[in-house]
Amino acid sequence: MNAASFRQNLLFHAVALALLAPTVALSQTAPGNTNGAPDAQTQAASKEAGDDAVALGAVTVTGVQASLARSAELKRYAGTVQDSISALELGKFPDNNVADSLSHITGVAITRTAGGEGQRVSVRGLGPEYTLTTFNNRILATDGAGRDFAFDVLPADVISGADVIKGAQASLTEGAIGGLVNLRSASPFDQKGTHGIVRLEGDRNQMSELNGRKLSATFSTTFANDTMGVLLGVVEAKRKDRTDVAGNDGGWSRNTDPNDPDWSSTAWGGDVDLNGNGELDPEDYGLISPGQFRVGSIMEDKKRSAYSGKFEWHPSDTVRIVVDGLKTRLDSPQVSYQESFYPLFAPGRWSNITAQNGIVTSFTMDNPDPDQRLNPELLNQTQYRVVDTELYGLNGEWQVTPDLSLTGDVYRSTSKRHSGGQDTYVVLRMNQPNTAHISLAPHAVPNVDVQFDDGRELASGLANGQFGESDLNTHYMELSGDNIDDKITGGTVSGKLFIGKWGVDQLKFGVTRTEREKSRDLVNNTLNGGADYYADDYAINVGDLGGNVISHTFSLPHFMQGVHSNFPRSFLAFDVPNYLAQLRAYDGHPRPGGGTYEFANAAPAWNPLQSYRVSEKTNAFFVEADMSGDHWDGDIGARLVKTSTTAQAWDAKILSITENGAFNYTAKYGAPTPISENADYTYLLPSANFTWHFTDDLQLRAGVAKTMARPSVDTLAPTNTTESVSWGEFTQVYGGNVDLKPYTATQGDLSLEWYFAEHSIANVAVFYKRIKNQITTSWEPGQDIGVPGYLFNVMRPINGDYAKVKGLELGLQHFWSNGFGVRGQYTRNLSSSWVDGEKRPLEGIAPATYSLGVMYEKGKWSLGVNADRTDGFVTAINVLGTGYNEQADPFTWLTAHVSYDINDMFSVTLDGANLLDKAQTSSINGNPLLLQSYYRYGRSYTLGVSFRF
Repeated sequence: MNAASFRQNLLFHAVALALLAPTVALSQTAPGNTNGAPDAQTQAASKEAGDDAVALGAVTVTGVQASLARSAELKRYAGTVQDSISALELGKFPDNNVADSLSHITGVAITRTAGGEGQRVSVRGLGPEYTLTTFNNRILATDGAGRDFAFDVLPADVISGADVIKGAQASLTEGAIGGLVNLRSASPFDQKGTHGIVRLEGDRNQMSELNGRKLSATFSTTFANDTMGVLLGVVEAKRKDRTDVAGNDGGWSRNTDPNDPDWSSTAWGGDVDLNGNGELDPEDYGLISPGQFRVGSIMEDKKRSAYSGKFEWHPSDTVRIVVDGLKTRLDSPQVSYQESFYPLFAPGRWSNITAQNGIVTSFTMDNPDPDQRLNPELLNQTQYRVVDTELYGLNGEWQVTPDLSLTGDVYRSTSKRHSGGQDTYVVLRMNQPNTAHISLAPHAVPNVDVQFDDGRELASGLANGQFGESDLNTHYMELSGDNIDDKITGGTVSGKLFIGKWGVDQLKFGVTRTEREKSRDLVNNTLNGGADYYADDYAINVGDLGGNVISHTFSLPHFMQGVHSNFPRSFLAFDVPNYLAQLRAYDGHPRPGGGTYEFANAAPAWNPLQSYRVSEKTNAFFVEADMSGDHWDGDIGARLVKTSTTAQAWDAKILSITENGAFNYTAKYGAPTPISENADYTYLLPSANFTWHFTDDLQLRAGVAKTMARPSVDTLAPTNTTESVSWGEFTQVYGGNVDLKPYTATQGDLSLEWYFAEHSIANVAVFYKRIKNQITTSWEPGQDIGVPGYLFNVMRPINGDYAKVKGLELGLQHFWSNGFGVRGQYTRNLSSSWVDGEKRPLEGIAPATYSLGVMYEKGKWSLGVNADRTDGFVTAINVLGTGYNEQADPFTWLTAHVSYDINDMFSVTLDGANLLDKAQTSSINGNPLLLQSYYRYGRSYTLGVSFRF
């Protein structure tokens, strides 16, 4: 940072701090607003404050119904289209995971991580990259490569509410096209006096038979004549998860098809010749066959802790000061045990081939050549993920005059994950002569029958411990991991000026400064060819390394239950630290392929080609006029945003390429040289919202705006990789481009909302978005990048043409006086994109999401069932040629809960998740024979007890 920039930042923060004598929230209901609706922020604050109980006519409800009632009120009085979720009580969110709770909201879908836990959020079908997540209106730093927030780092217990804002207002933080998700923490003034709650929970997964536990506690008190308040929260949780997985790693091959000029064979050995006549006959055109697949399980030992606090001071009726902080740690190392099979076609490798409907469904592999037979591979993979997330802020409001209030806010948000060189990907390869038979089945995994010449069989031999270290050769050993640091510093000075004439109630205005610095240092052994140092002609028999590399043989309970194919279901666990120690001790031995073995040649090192530093500085100014009249209210405003970006990466020229054998090459690189690039952009983002109140209970809401979403941070850095050289694919892939422009959208919303009973709602909404500059990939074949004797394909991210998204939302929420309630939502999304004038599906957008919840709360009992479903959607297009798209298959997540209040202080709860025990899968064109991925989490149950005071 230069001196001028430093002075500018210092002056900015000094001004912000000077205005941090916070105002009391004295929002004014404007004269002339005859619809009876209070100011949106006043209503939101009042509904979030007060007791947890909510009165519905003559009936008082708590828990889930009270949470939904508060959410309906937040929606009713919001300034634009939004939906919300509120806490059931102090420190208790509707679900254990914030993302799971958000999935009940109209138009929201989530992706899941190991164990089935919700991780990333999509709004109105648009993926996480179109969504911005804030905490108390402050941007949250992330440990991933992009900007989308991973919700698994944040326990739900520290949240009191969440708003999904689908429209746009000038006063809202820019950066979202799908939706802005703002998480809210509780205030000690929500319930004056002293309150607290302690919860103990234990959970068990039925599939894995693994258990977990959690302690959470929240304490809130006000004092000094209710002018000061403190709220503290703590969460400590330990949980073990297992996810059964299968997939094809993109391993399907497709023959050349003269009828599809954009597709040529990518098969290892060329086109499959069914009749062996050496020609491509019509029945061979576009024939699809398996190239590689795997099956296994991911074990995760998840430990999560969170500490939150808030101090609030009201020194006078016109001043409020809030200091708050949040610190979380997610420690979730993963160990994956898998078996991999690579039956890639090559002439003479397959016999007895059968095909149906353009797909090779079975074949035999009995070639005596070691390179032509099936060589089963056993894989142990570890991932070291420890994420520290922190956010600290100071907020102040000051009612300067009855007509003018000023607000100041400064914060720092950080996220850190350091795993460089600590992740391992170890593959050992079986090397005995065998005969294998492979046949496809619509059950996630093909049938695999491997008979070794010595009489052993693969599946039973693994189960019975018949294979030892001498049966395995070293093959692939990747040591990797990255160090990611994300730091966001922000400050806002804003104000509200009461006007009260010309139809304008109040004028909102403000200036925001945000600085983001994100760095990634990749540490691995692929740049130097170390991952392939032990493969093929250089493989070492594991039995020669000194023993104890294999720690044990094991089977998992209920592994791939419901998948009725025949394949090995037992695993070998490697002692990876000992394996590395044995390889280190092997120094000086002759290499089987020639030369002398040196462990240091395969050691991990900093990989400059995929490391980067990106910094962004954004200044934003907004002005917004809130207006109202007889039976209507609305706002109009604009936000001016200017962002400057500096991106640094490194490049290293390839000096030479050495061919080690078939599909095994090593590239020699020169010294890395830094590359620094700068870019900037300025956008004016106008917005307008209008609500017409037909009656006190029926209103029509309309909104138009221009919105933006910034590119993922990693796509701004000019990183590149040529790792594909190692297997003979000469492609240079650029990870970023600093000149990428943000996605922008012109969008419109129309929503009819009928609050037909107290805290009940039926609504229908339509929306339209025309998105420009969506990021796609360019493909430039046959480029000379300066490597003697080789031409490379070059891939890089670019801004594409445009996309159109339009949709329909339906919602219903109603409670009866007998204690029953229902909540349902449906979202239909129609979308398409254009790249180089060609119309394509817009990847990652679900055509429909819907959910239904039924509940009963009366007296001491509370019961409920929720089903959330996402229809199948395209995740990648033309993966095997024109019209062959990868798609996520439909998925339904069913949860249920029951709770009983023993007395005013004690309660007991029982929750169930994924009660249908369905697997989440993806395939090519929905064909079950062409499976791409399979994830099964199992159903789980959580038993909890709470103590309130």
